[in-house]
Amino acid sequence: QENEIKLLSAEIERLKNFGSLGVSPSLEGLRDENAKLKYRLNFLKKSLQEERSKSTKSMININSCLQEIFGAAIQAAYPDLENPPLVVTPSQQPKFGDYQCNSAMGISQILLKTREQKVSPREIAERIVKNIPANECIEKVEIAGPGFINVHLRKDFVSKQLSSLLINGVQPPAIGKRKKVVVDFSSPNIAKEMHVGHLRSTIIGESMCRLFEFVGYDVLRLNHLGDWGTQFGMLIAHLQDKFPDYLSVSPPIGDLQAFYKESKQRFDTEEEFKKRAYQCVVLLQSKNPDFIKAWNLICDVSRREFQKIYNCLDITIIERGESFYHEMMKDIVKEFEDKGFVQVDDGRKVVFVPGFPVPLTIMKSDGGYTYDTSDLAALKHRLCEEKGDILIYVVDSGQSVHLQTVFAAGQMIGWYDPKVTRVAHAAFGVVLGEDKKKFKTRSGDTVRLIDLLEEGLKRAMDKLKDKERDKVLTPEELKAAQTSVAFGCIKYADLSHNRLNDYVFSFDKMLDDRGNTAAYLLYAFTRIRAIARLANIDEQMLRKAAREEVLVLDHEKEWKLGKCILRFPEILQKILEDLLLHTLCDYLYELATTFTEFYDSCYCVEKDRQTGQIVKVNMWRLLLCEATATVMAKGFDILGIKPVQRM
Repeated sequence: QENEIKLLSAEIERLKNFGSLGVSPSLEGLRDENAKLKYRLNFLKKSLQEERSKSTKSMININSCLQEIFGAAIQAAYPDLENPPLVVTPSQQPKFGDYQCNSAMGISQILLKTREQKVSPREIAERIVKNIPANECIEKVEIAGPGFINVHLRKDFVSKQLSSLLINGVQPPAIGKRKKVVVDFSSPNIAKEMHVGHLRSTIIGESMCRLFEFVGYDVLRLNHLGDWGTQFGMLIAHLQDKFPDYLSVSPPIGDLQAFYKESKQRFDTEEEFKKRAYQCVVLLQSKNPDFIKAWNLICDVSRREFQKIYNCLDITIIERGESFYHEMMKDIVKEFEDKGFVQVDDGRKVVFVPGFPVPLTIMKSDGGYTYDTSDLAALKHRLCEEKGDILIYVVDSGQSVHLQTVFAAGQMIGWYDPKVTRVAHAAFGVVLGEDKKKFKTRSGDTVRLIDLLEEGLKRAMDKLKDKERDKVLTPEELKAAQTSVAFGCIKYADLSHNRLNDYVFSFDKMLDDRGNTAAYLLYAFTRIRAIARLANIDEQMLRKAAREEVLVLDHEKEWKLGKCILRFPEILQKILEDLLLHTLCDYLYELATTFTEFYDSCYCVEKDRQTGQIVKVNMWRLLLCEATATVMAKGFDILGIKPVQRM
C-alpha cells in the first residue's frame, strides 16, 4: 500500500504537468483521471492509517470493509456526487454471492432527480465495478438483474480471519477512540420491592453495559434509586412509633413492603400522623443526624433485598440515587433562572422547552424540588462532571416524553451538543401475562421479582429431572445447570424480543429446548464443546492446530458456517448504533442452526461402524466447532448468560 501511495502521488504530479504544458487531448478526461487517482490515493491513505491504528488482534467487520471498498469505487466513478447511497448487506441466498452492494438503484434516482440524467442502474453498477480498488477480501463480483452487485469473498481471506479468531480469541471490532458511557438502569424505589417491571430495565441495562465494556469503552453503571422525597417522612414517622429505640437498637424490619403499606395507610387516614410526616421530611432535608440515621436504616433494608436479586442475575451496578443530586438542585434552578428560561405559574417555577407541550416543574410552590429537578441535576452531572460521551437511559416507554423533554432542556441550556454527545432513551415495553394483560398475580398484585426467580429455579429443576439429567450429572453439575437454565432463560426471553415491544412472559415457552430459546442454545453449546472432548482432543491440541492447520472451506456447509461466524463483529456494530439486543439473540440462533447443518453434513470425527473406534479426526472441522463455540460463549457473556460444560 505504501508503494502504491508513492506511485499514485507521482502519477497525480505527472498529470498536473501534462495539463500545464498545454497538451490537452481531452481536458475533461484528464480531470476525471486525476479525480479517480486522488480518490484512490485517499482511500489507500485512509485504509493504511486505519490498519495501523487497529490492534492486529481486532476482528475485522467484513461489512465495513466492503463498505469502504465500494465507497471508494462509487467516489471514483462519480466524484462530484455528494453523499451517494452506500448499501452493502449479506446475501440471503448463496447463488447471489456472499454480500450484495445495492447502491446503483439509489444513485440512478439521484441522477434523475438532481441532474435529469436517465442512467440505468445496471450501467451505474458496471461503472462502480470498474472502479473497485485492489483489496484482499473480494474474489469476484457479478452484476445481476437491474443492477445488484453480487460479491463473492475469497476463501483464503475467510480462512485467515477464522485462524486469527482461534489464535487470538474473540476480539472486539476496531471502533475508534475510547469513549465514556454512562448507563442508567434498574432504578427501583427504596421501601418498595423490586417487581417484574424492574426486570426488563435490569436485564437490558446489564447487557448493554457488557457490550460497551467488551468493545473497550469506559462504562459507568448507575442505579438511579428512588431514595429521596416525601414518602420518607411517613416512613420515618412510622419507624419512630414502631421502634422508638431505633437509634440504639437496629430495628428488625423484615417485610419492608408491609411496613410501607402500614405507614401509607396511616398517612392517608390519620391527620396528626400526616403533619408529623411532613415535619420529618423537613428535618430529613435539613440533614438532622437522627433523621439521616433513620433514612439510612430504611435504605439499608431495601439495599439488602435488591442485592439478593442482583446476585441471582449477576448484575453489577453502582448506587447513585436521587439523594446524591439533592445538593445540586438549587444550582440547577438558579442556572435556568439566570439564563431566563424560568416562568412562574401559580407559585411553581416551570421551564417550557420548545417542541414539548408540558413544561418541566423545577420548583414546587412550597419550595420543594421534583423529579424534573433531580433528573436535570443527574443529566448535568453525567455530562459535565462524569464527562460522558454517551448517556443511555434504560427506562420504560411510558417515560419517553418526560425524558425527551429533560434531554431537550439540557441541550437548550448548552450542557451538550447532540452532534458530539449521544444522549439516548433506550425505551422498552411492558411485561404481559399469557392473557396478554399486564403481568399480575392471581390476586391482582404486581409479581415480586424474587418470587419470579424462585419459580424459575423450581421449573428449571423440574425440566432437568424430566430429561433424567439428575441421573447423569453430579449434584454440583445439576445445580449449575439449574441456575444456568433458570436465569439464562428469563434473561434470554426478554432480550430476544425487540425491547420496544411488549412481551408475553411464559415459563413454558422460555424453557422449551426447541426454537430460539436459551434452553436450546445452552444445550447446543454444550454439545459443540463435547465434540472435541469425546474425540480426546484437549485445548492444547486445538491451540496447536489453530496455528498450523489451514481451515479448508470446500464444503458448502463449511463455507456457510465460516462466514456466519465472522458476521459477529458487524452484529455488535449494529447493536452499538441502535441498542437493540434481540439482533444478537437472532444471530446466536442462526449460528447454532447453521452449525447443526454443518455437523449433519460434514464428519468432524469418523468412527468405525462396527467397533465405534475413532478412525480419523478432521482437525480443520474441529477448529470450526471451536470457533463456533468461542463466538457463542462471547455472545452469552454479553447477554449475561452462563453456559455449563455438562447439561
